Amino acid sequence: MQGRLTQRKKRNEADVVHGQDDRTGNDEKLEWEKDGDLPIGIAGGRTGRLMDINRLIMTIKFIDRNINPYVDEWEAQKHFPARTLFKKLGSLGIFGVNKPAGYGGLGLDFSYSIAVAEELGRINCAAIPMAIAVQSDMATPALAAHGSDYLKREFLDATLKGELVACLGVSEACAGSDVAAIRTTARWHGSDLIIDGSKQWITNGTQADWICLLANTNDNPSPHRNKSLICLSLNEPGVHRSNRIEKLGMHSSDTAEIYFDSVRVPSRNIIGEEGHGFRYQMLQFQDERLVAIAVLLEPMQKIIDMTITYTRQRRVFNKSVLDNQTVHYRLAELQTDIEAVRSLLYRAVMERLLGKDVTMLASMGKLKASRLARAVTDSCIQAFPDKNCLQFWGGNGYEWNNLVSRYHRDFRLFSIAGGCDEVMLRIISKRMNMIK
Repeated sequence: MQGRLTQRKKRNEADVVHGQDDRTGNDEKLEWEKDGDLPIGIAGGRTGRLMDINRLIMTIKFIDRNINPYVDEWEAQKHFPARTLFKKLGSLGIFGVNKPAGYGGLGLDFSYSIAVAEELGRINCAAIPMAIAVQSDMATPALAAHGSDYLKREFLDATLKGELVACLGVSEACAGSDVAAIRTTARWHGSDLIIDGSKQWITNGTQADWICLLANTNDNPSPHRNKSLICLSLNEPGVHRSNRIEKLGMHSSDTAEIYFDSVRVPSRNIIGEEGHGFRYQMLQFQDERLVAIAVLLEPMQKIIDMTITYTRQRRVFNKSVLDNQTVHYRLAELQTDIEAVRSLLYRAVMERLLGKDVTMLASMGKLKASRLARAVTDSCIQAFPDKNCLQFWGGNGYEWNNLVSRYHRDFRLFSIAGGCDEVMLRIISKRMNMIK
């Protein structure tokens, strides 16, 4: 993938530009803009069209100029300007990399979404990449694949352009990992649906314009056949949002509970076929989990690189901390694990492109990447509970604004959200024919 290639390229130094309307921060025309098309070739060693390196460089420049200089401020405020930021990201094509070109997307394959997700890992927190991923790879895949022309023009096009902010409504207070147990209903009333219920832990929830909502739409006794995904404007009468939920980490990302009190929506807002929502959502989860792995690679690498630099400079008992076998062996183990996760991700992406079922690989990757992220930042109890990166930073690692400390808090969510570790293990066990 392109992530490893571009992270080795020297970046151009530039003044931070905040609030610019152009995509690059200056008037320079990049090669892909001059030519008007992307060249044909191999993407990061994978077959397919080449993701022009200039597009990734643009993404890196945007992060360096318009996001990272403000992350500390947004983390302290526990809020980031989604509408302003998403419009700029939309002009870069970030939200629609593998979505239809006729509806605001770039029309590329999923490997390019993964390449972009790796670059988003450069952002100095995990909260904003997660908010971006909700827009690009959680709330919109089913709409892009199965939505009607009306829904795509009404919701997808503006969302991919960053003109609308989207969120995904699946989890409920009593149904997080057990999606089949959701209670929110959308009962038929003529040609409309009347929605009652609530959704909890909704990323982008306080700022979103619309929600991709999973609700029970019929009385089929099978919980896998009685659900539909619905595009619902959050400005409709009867929609109520709670104040943002306070969390251990992911501070700059807003998280809310949303209530629906007899909210009327036309039945044409159902994505695809009625009763197929559970299946559509399982496919959305698959993309979400692969993107989550990709987003974790860069920050884990960043932490290891920072730790090597710090422990080489930090001296204890007349020698550097790095000059201890325990330290450099542990860092070598973590580096090896990162490369193993990267390889698993790339294999899963390639098999997905070939049309294969990658549920098991995606679950394995999500499980391993989430646990590894916790290990890298010293929040995972394992065989070496005191020998991970935060421990190597000593008192400095315990400071609130230290990047390692921030990732320590943020990464904990990855073993819970998008399918907790235990659900990943259950899926893997089923695929191994150990349980029904």
